[in-house]
Amino acid sequence: MLSRRALIASGVVGAAALPALAERFADLALPGGPSARPLGPIFPQKGEMIVQRVHPPLLETPFDVFDTGVITPNDRFFVRWAGGVMPTSIEAKAHRLTLRGAVKQPVALTLDEVARAGETVEVTAVNQCAGNGRGLQEPRVGGAQWAHGAMGNARWRGVRLRDVLDKARVSSNAKRVRFAGLDTPMIEGAPQFIKSLPIDVARRDDVIVAWGMNGDMLPLLNGYPLRLIVPGWFATYWVKMLSDIEILDTDVDDSYFMAKTYRMPATPVAPGDKDFPTVPISYMPPRSWITSHAQGARVARDRPIELRGIAMGGDAGVARVEVLAGGKAIPATLGRDEGTLGFRRWTLSLPPIARELVIGARCTNANGVTQPDVQAWNPSGYARNVVERITLVPA
Repeated sequence: MLSRRALIASGVVGAAALPALAERFADLALPGGPSARPLGPIFPQKGEMIVQRVHPPLLETPFDVFDTGVITPNDRFFVRWAGGVMPTSIEAKAHRLTLRGAVKQPVALTLDEVARAGETVEVTAVNQCAGNGRGLQEPRVGGAQWAHGAMGNARWRGVRLRDVLDKARVSSNAKRVRFAGLDTPMIEGAPQFIKSLPIDVARRDDVIVAWGMNGDMLPLLNGYPLRLIVPGWFATYWVKMLSDIEILDTDVDDSYFMAKTYRMPATPVAPGDKDFPTVPISYMPPRSWITSHAQGARVARDRPIELRGIAMGGDAGVARVEVLAGGKAIPATLGRDEGTLGFRRWTLSLPPIARELVIGARCTNANGVTQPDVQAWNPSGYARNVVERITLVPA
């Protein structure tokens, strides 16, 4: 983390570009553009965060938080609103979750009725923005220039979505389930943020309507009073401030945020390619990071290097993590599994080094999918999962 004075002195950013609201800044080391981000202002229910945008809030988790444990604290959990205006207060007693569409009995449930819809369950899972790491892509693309902090892992508490759906007696011809929250478009006439899931995904055991996060209520910025939890899928489907569920009797969802955006090329493309077919982003690929050491970290020449990191399997559990160093793939030791689709701690002791060493962590998930050595480019910077490398420097 850099001070205002250090940033100006280093030439990373000019004095005129620094907001008056913050005295400390993070340098995200983004290859394609300005890297300095303020560590303030402090938002309600949040600690110090990397402020990518104030309105609507885009708050990135400082990367050192991920070295403290596999569960991301609520007050350091990233915040992403997709361009809409979110309420700044909600009256819990007045909140209703409506279910409509291809149902036999439309209903409007109170929070108490949602809680009584089925068994209370807890699911540990990673919530990750599809653009996490976008700011590291080359050549640069538009969108929020995240480093690695647009993600977090939490214990989510609620009821299974399928139990909530059953309150409306969903029709047998249901194909998709569409979700909307309380946020509204910033510009009149702009599309509302709504997303949908196939009915078979919506009825999975681990897809829940949550009101709890890490033993507390959901923070307002993370979706209070209700949030959809879809383990293994990108955060765009984890609709916050959930207020409306529509059952569709078609496989096609032509709403804007399904049909026009949050989509990836169906086949590999290169910068400058146009008019290629796309598919909606959906499940996450495996990823892993070194958390104990930063890029350029200095290490003692005469002592082993104790590495720590985290890994996620995406839409499957973590099968193994290897550290790539000096042309070798060295197996790391996995920590306790605290949730199949959550973060997994890994550790490894490397022998002392006499010269600079480039290392990276590589995860393989339970489906046999391994992180690639080279990132496939796409025009939205989605689904980054390349092996992330750092250089260690002997002191």
